[in-house]
Amino acid sequence: MTSPLTTPAAPSSAVRWTPRLWGTLLVLCAAMFLDALDVSMVGVALPSIGSDLDLSTSALQWIVSGYILGYGGLLLLGGRTADLLGRRQVFLVALGVFALASLLGGLVDSGPLLIASRFIKGLSAAFTAPAGLSIITTTFAEGPLRNRALSIYTTCAATGFSMGLVLSGLLTEASWRLTMLLPAPIALIALVAGLKLLPRSERENDHNGYDIPGAVIGTASMLLLVFTVVQAPQVGWASARTLLSFLGVAALLTVFVLVERRSPGPLIRLGVLRSGSQIRAQLGAMAFFGSYVGFQFLVTLYMQSLLGWSALHTALAFLPAGALVAVSSTKVGSIVDRFGTQRLIAAGFALMVVGYALFLRVNLDPVYAAVILPSMLLIGAACALVFPSLNIQATNGVEDHEQGMVSGLLNTSVQVGGAIFLAVVTAVVTAGAPEHATPQAVLDSYRPGLVVVTGIALAGLLITLTGLRTPRAQQSVVVAKSTSLEAERVSVRD
Repeated sequence: MTSPLTTPAAPSSAVRWTPRLWGTLLVLCAAMFLDALDVSMVGVALPSIGSDLDLSTSALQWIVSGYILGYGGLLLLGGRTADLLGRRQVFLVALGVFALASLLGGLVDSGPLLIASRFIKGLSAAFTAPAGLSIITTTFAEGPLRNRALSIYTTCAATGFSMGLVLSGLLTEASWRLTMLLPAPIALIALVAGLKLLPRSERENDHNGYDIPGAVIGTASMLLLVFTVVQAPQVGWASARTLLSFLGVAALLTVFVLVERRSPGPLIRLGVLRSGSQIRAQLGAMAFFGSYVGFQFLVTLYMQSLLGWSALHTALAFLPAGALVAVSSTKVGSIVDRFGTQRLIAAGFALMVVGYALFLRVNLDPVYAAVILPSMLLIGAACALVFPSLNIQATNGVEDHEQGMVSGLLNTSVQVGGAIFLAVVTAVVTAGAPEHATPQAVLDSYRPGLVVVTGIALAGLLITLTGLRTPRAQQSVVVAKSTSLEAERVSVRD
């Protein structure tokens, strides 16, 4: 299905895009930029927030976890809602809610209200993320055009994350409230532009009804899973509460699968998961984001708590990784066209494993250029290869009416992977916390967590390598000729 925004053309990266098509992509990129910006800015501002609002460490955790809970818990529903109610409508409404929640977060004077605003922002992102990605995948034809668009889209995420680190360091020096307020005007500008530029998508009329039971059970299971994982390090992984919660998650997921198998219009068509390429993309997304979130958490503690670096100094230390992604990600689309997603993901995970492993060399008096910078550059190169390739692999070969569903599933894998593996890394570090907290003892307690992070990335590499042992599947995609309205089928790499 070709978007009305595009002119039938040959599958070449040299195809000219209209100004409106560029505008559409920029609006969607703005939303992705905001998601990444918001996540990175809040992490650096947490110490100032805790001091100003007199919040405990556990309460501060919920400023981050509240966002993850809303985002990860409702992504499946958000993706399917975009398919059923119209991607444009869902995206714009959710973006407006995001702007209002940003404004609320910058004005509140209590911890519970700030956490509530973060939950609402996560909830709105659970609808903008899959809707935005599915607008791209239904507007740009599968192959080089879509690969290029997705590489630009994911570059904006990396740019937002990098800028968020630096901006938070600068803004927090004045007030942490500025870090909460900054996304609001950007979101409003994107909303106004989106009203004019985003293509109108038809609602899915032949969807065999709304899967209300699946939506309720699926959302409940994801909310309970994320909540359980976030709370487990505090209440104990072996506590009765945690075990009963995991049992509840298993029961809900079992019922969810049974409901989806019998539903005429399922929230998730389980047949999508029969594809080995799709499964590797979902598991790879969990390992990729989970390992990086755990790494960032530990490195931030190391730099600020042990080395005594300021928020801005810490942000600048991470900047080379994000800058490398921002510079190189736009070229990934053409590289995917040549080598395929599977090889790029494998290469990226290999770089990530080496980068994490090298960071184990850190001490209490590191030489940044010799010890920390090599890891940052390797991890930046890995992110530039892996993140766009995972998005391309997950959405290739999927019909337009299921793009929102697959986009929601991929984003769910990212968020759930981040929540689970961050909780695991936190538990490992907490278990090894020394009784006498000397700087060296604290650093030694971080190393097992870094080993776990490296292991998670290694698992992602091994999962990806299973796809290289079999011939890459050749998928067919309909691409219109530039000289006629007749379509021809061309092969594109997985």
